[in-house]
Amino acid sequence: MKRTSSPSRSSAFAFIDLLVLLAIIAILAAILLPSLARAKAKAQRIQCVNNLKQVGLAFRIWSVDHGDKYPMGHSTRGTMEWVDGGNAFRHFQALSNELASTKILACPADTRPPASGFAGLHNHNLSYFVGLDADETRPQMLLAGDRNITNNLAPVRSVLMLPPESPAGWTAAIHIGQGNVGLSDGSVQQFSTPRLRDMLKNTGDPTNRIALPD
Repeated sequence: MKRTSSPSRSSAFAFIDLLVLLAIIAILAAILLPSLARAKAKAQRIQCVNNLKQVGLAFRIWSVDHGDKYPMGHSTRGTMEWVDGGNAFRHFQALSNELASTKILACPADTRPPASGFAGLHNHNLSYFVGLDADETRPQMLLAGDRNITNNLAPVRSVLMLPPESPAGWTAAIHIGQGNVGLSDGSVQQFSTPRLRDMLKNTGDPTNRIALPD
């Protein structure tokens, strides 16, 4: 007599197969998702470095046309009058002829939206600070960098001092405790907190003033 599987037994096997499949998918997701997240974060940081390289190049092109000074150090066609106070965006507006797009001023890992144009640019569209005392004659000076930089000093009207004796570091925002910094020589460095502190000892400036886009 030919035996046949009962519908209940077939359903039980099908349910077990489904559970096994779901378990396999969950295991694969647990393995792959962290790798995908790390790859995305790495790609975003590389794009951020490229943004800062374009910003640094724009500053240097501007300086060639204005007596080898950056906008922050030029009193007539620059932004020297905007150095005091929360005017980080003003220094980037001065580069409107040198930068291709305002999208360059927003890091892809940041939550801040880019401005639609330079006329509407404001601090809430910026991912980067500006080094107010950046000077081509001091190549290790901070020119621009990730806005999530901090130390034990309080900003005064959005201007933060970064003297070497006040340990600086990065918050968890943007690049998860890391940061990118563009220097006056046009280079862009990826700094951990310890490397950032070492770098600030060699800038040749006792204050390292930066304008935060708060």
